[in-house]
Amino acid sequence: MKQIIAIVQPHRLDSIEEALHGLAHLSGFTYFPARGHSRGQGPHHAFVPTEWNPDAHERLVLLMFCADEHAQMMVEAIRAAAITGNPGDGLIAVSELADVLRIRSGERGDAAL
Repeated sequence: MKQIIAIVQPHRLDSIEEALHGLAHLSGFTYFPARGHSRGQGPHHAFVPTEWNPDAHERLVLLMFCADEHAQMMVEAIRAAAITGNPGDGLIAVSELADVLRIRSGERGDAAL
C-alpha cells in the first residue's frame, strides 16, 4: 500500500478533483490548506536577500492512500492536472504504508481502502 501526499496550487483543485474522480480505483482523498516557503534560488537552494518574502505561499495538501498497483496512475493524474509549467507547481511524494485500519468496520490493509 502507498500513501501519496501532493502539495499543489489551490487554483488547480478543480482540475485535480476531476482527474482523480475519473480514475476507476480512487479510494478517496483528503485535502487541507497549507502555507509555506519553497526552496531558494541561491547556491544550494539557499534564499538570497532579494528573493525573501515574509508572506508564505498558499497551497493545498492532498492526502490519499492506495494499493501499490494504483499509485503511479494516481501520481500521473495529479501531475497532469496540477501542472502549469511555472515555478511553484508543487510536489508529489509517495511512501510505503505498513498498515491501514478502517475504524468503522475493522478492515485492514487493502480491504480498508
